[in-house]
Amino acid sequence: MILNKALRIFIPVLASCVLQLASADSGTITITPDAPIDSHFQYWEDPGADAGIDKVLTIPESEWQLKPSGKATFGITGSAYWLRLSVQNQTRQDQLLIAELAYPQLDDVVFHEFSGNTLLREFRTGDTRPFYPRDVDHPNMLLRFQLAQDTTKTLYIRLATAGSMVVPLRLWRQKDFYEAVANEDKLHFFYYGSLTVIILINLAVFLTLREKLYLFYALAIFGYLVFFASFRGFTLQHLYPNAPLLHAHVLLLSMPFLAIFSILFCVEFLKIRSHSPRLQRALLGLLVFEIAFFLSAPLLDYETGVRIAAVSAFIFSSLLLVAGPIAWAAGVRAGVFFTIAWSPLALGVSATAGLALGLLPESFFTEYAMQIGSGLEAFILTLALADRLYREREQKIQAQADNLQKEKARSEVQDRLNEALTHDPVTGLPNRNRFERMVDEQLERNPNGRYMVGVARVSRLKEINRTLGLERSERMLKRKAEQMSELAGSLPMVHATLDNQGRQERVYQLSGDSFGLFVNVSKAGGDFQPLNQALKRLAEPVLLDHLAIEPNLRFGAASYPEHGTKAAMLIRNAHVGMEMTPHGSFETGVYSSKNDIYSESRLTLMSDLRRALHQNQTQLHYQPKLDLKTGQVVGVEALIRWHHPERGWVPPVEFIPLAEKTGVIKHLTRWVVDQALNDLKTLHQVDPALTVSVNVSARDLISSELKGLFETRMKRYQLKPDQITVELTETAAMDDPEKGLATLEGLAKTGLKISIDDFGAGYSSLSYLKRLPATEIKLDCALVQDIDSSESSRMIVETAINMGHGLGFQVVAEGVETEQTARLLQGMGAGLLQGYWLCRPIALSELSNWLVVQKQSPRARHPCGALRYGEHHR
Repeated sequence: MILNKALRIFIPVLASCVLQLASADSGTITITPDAPIDSHFQYWEDPGADAGIDKVLTIPESEWQLKPSGKATFGITGSAYWLRLSVQNQTRQDQLLIAELAYPQLDDVVFHEFSGNTLLREFRTGDTRPFYPRDVDHPNMLLRFQLAQDTTKTLYIRLATAGSMVVPLRLWRQKDFYEAVANEDKLHFFYYGSLTVIILINLAVFLTLREKLYLFYALAIFGYLVFFASFRGFTLQHLYPNAPLLHAHVLLLSMPFLAIFSILFCVEFLKIRSHSPRLQRALLGLLVFEIAFFLSAPLLDYETGVRIAAVSAFIFSSLLLVAGPIAWAAGVRAGVFFTIAWSPLALGVSATAGLALGLLPESFFTEYAMQIGSGLEAFILTLALADRLYREREQKIQAQADNLQKEKARSEVQDRLNEALTHDPVTGLPNRNRFERMVDEQLERNPNGRYMVGVARVSRLKEINRTLGLERSERMLKRKAEQMSELAGSLPMVHATLDNQGRQERVYQLSGDSFGLFVNVSKAGGDFQPLNQALKRLAEPVLLDHLAIEPNLRFGAASYPEHGTKAAMLIRNAHVGMEMTPHGSFETGVYSSKNDIYSESRLTLMSDLRRALHQNQTQLHYQPKLDLKTGQVVGVEALIRWHHPERGWVPPVEFIPLAEKTGVIKHLTRWVVDQALNDLKTLHQVDPALTVSVNVSARDLISSELKGLFETRMKRYQLKPDQITVELTETAAMDDPEKGLATLEGLAKTGLKISIDDFGAGYSSLSYLKRLPATEIKLDCALVQDIDSSESSRMIVETAINMGHGLGFQVVAEGVETEQTARLLQGMGAGLLQGYWLCRPIALSELSNWLVVQKQSPRARHPCGALRYGEHHR
């Protein structure tokens, strides 16, 4: 029973197969109700490409060759090919059929529809003809015809093309064809849509980041899109249906176009320049070839262009396939993605080139391999670029975080340094420069106001220091500062400001033993009794370690505008007024010009100085500078000395400020520069490597003659610019910042060295100091004088030295008076030092002898004189 049923099924199937084989052998395609249509054909080669349909009808059966698969690849050939297929309808209804040649690159296709020996229809189409009219609106070569039941028709198809002769023939029922086309169009839409999105994303990234890598990738993907759209015939169908010649050129140009930008992308993405010079040369050579091909493609015939494109595509895909593993082996992360992405594309390019050259048969793989490979390549490389963007973003975020952290640390260090440089290390009060700036700003804001500058000095501080020691005297001073701040806070008349940390500033430390405050007289209302009560409390003894210490405070005051219009003058006059203090223990001495014992003598002092300069009565003393690394004396600082015929030795601190105010400083500087350079020429006979430092003032910086003065004197004495250092105080540099900076830059351009003197003595604008063309800073002697006994002073000096090194400055410590101080400075990293421990300022003749002795035994220190009480190092 089971065997009978099996035979009933098997015998009809076997009969159908035999019938199909018989039909295939005869070239006739039989259409049955349920079976799919078998596509096979016979073909004949026309080498001369000149045979017409009449001649073809007479060709013997023996010359026709059968293609049972319905697909053939003849490569690039000049022959024409004729296809013949007979179709028999064995169904009981008429059939609407479509004969499809699924290769849109065929140049000339002519369909001949025969019923018996009668030509029913001739239809011409092809890639070199305008797209319309066509039987079906589709890029492939299609013929639609009707076949009545129990009838047979024969199709003769003539094919000729300058490109690859690829013949994939298939016979469709019309309904099945449209269903298959609809499904295929969905896949094409997805493919081209994906490429378009990738292009737009990468163009957006390029416009945002301005990195050419993303532009190269977008253009490469655009090349693939144009190539496949042209290869499939979509561009001819939708963009320029009446311009087949343009279509052929676009197809040819798209191949070198995509190759050019793929190579450029590969070089940038894989960073070829950094690790593989040979591969870079090979890629550049291929790039030159592709550019030449792109430029010459419009001039080439289509057949030659296709051959060149096929060969170059094979070489280009193979070379880029090798580039990925090379970059991978070199440690480039992108090489992994590129190798994975390019492998399917290289396989697809090879398959397409093999199909075009006739080396591989037409199949689904050879037809779609390159398109599928390009889609995979675009997707994987898009992931790789996303990975690259993510990593770059993470690196930038990390770099920004690191920079913020560094900036925060640098800001904290700068704040601490500013705090150290602008506040007293013992009391924590703001210093004199902050006081002067505050007063000047307030007077500028309210020039019509009534104000008073008050000063207080602990006159017994030196005595207390010698008796009880530095630590106790600092504690006493700190208590007085706290008491002053507390009392000033209870007095509305005392002017208050806020610093950058929000702290109130009322009391300022003008020097080691002097304090200052700024009183708004208008707020006092004529009642100074609360202020007098506060001064009375300040004058009381301080209880320290069970000792009642009498500080012996003295008070002075100067009024604005009667006693001065600038903070410096008001402070000076308040100090002068302090010396006029009445005999009461807490009373204030108010300045009076009538009782100013300094003004009259100083009026004649400048005229005497002019005369002394003219008669060469001034002289220069020199203080050596020691290199702490080598132990060698490397330079000297020129310090002016004036022996007045009546007053004796006049300290520079008395006549230099007056010289700056009266303009005599210009003559003084001219004399000092001339004498110092002349003396340096003499000193070079002892030590040719010796340098000299010359001090200039704020008035000198705004003079247009300073640069010319140095240039003429260097030429006169045959000295080199790097043998001369120009020193100026930090306050002088900031007196007129813009003009001072321009003058210093002019001096630096001549080769002169610039040194910032008395660094740390007052308020410094670090942002401005960084702009100065200085090579050296000199720590003020007030900073270093007690570093061997005060931990806070050591911290400040070490911070200043580190900051100087961080800004690229050579650091010089001046005012060194003991060997212990010198060793501490050496340990902190100071470069040079000068001071009485090494040598006091001495005349030229003494200096020459001292240098000779020093050179003979450089490791030993040879004192050039003992410290003289009260002698200023200037």
